[in-house]
Amino acid sequence: MEYVLVTNHNVTDYAQWKTEFDKAHAMRRDGGEQEYHIFYIKGEPNKLVLLFKWDSLDHARKYFESAELRRVMKQAGVIGEPELQYLEPIEERST
Repeated sequence: MEYVLVTNHNVTDYAQWKTEFDKAHAMRRDGGEQEYHIFYIKGEPNKLVLLFKWDSLDHARKYFESAELRRVMKQAGVIGEPELQYLEPIEERST
């Protein structure tokens, strides 16, 4: 499993962004997304941090570099260019 951390993901309006994000669920799932987590910077609900779990690094890169994602981001009101970090787990534990 591979993870993608998206930081500096600023949006004009969270509710509008979330509507478009949800519409893109099938596109992400079919591309290999297995789960996601959405966070916001405390006190700033339009400054997001996203953590995705993907089935492979190749699938994640294909999705995050796609023209379709760029179109969805524009429609969702994303401001600027988010920062992506592709992460490989070393260790996982649930307690």
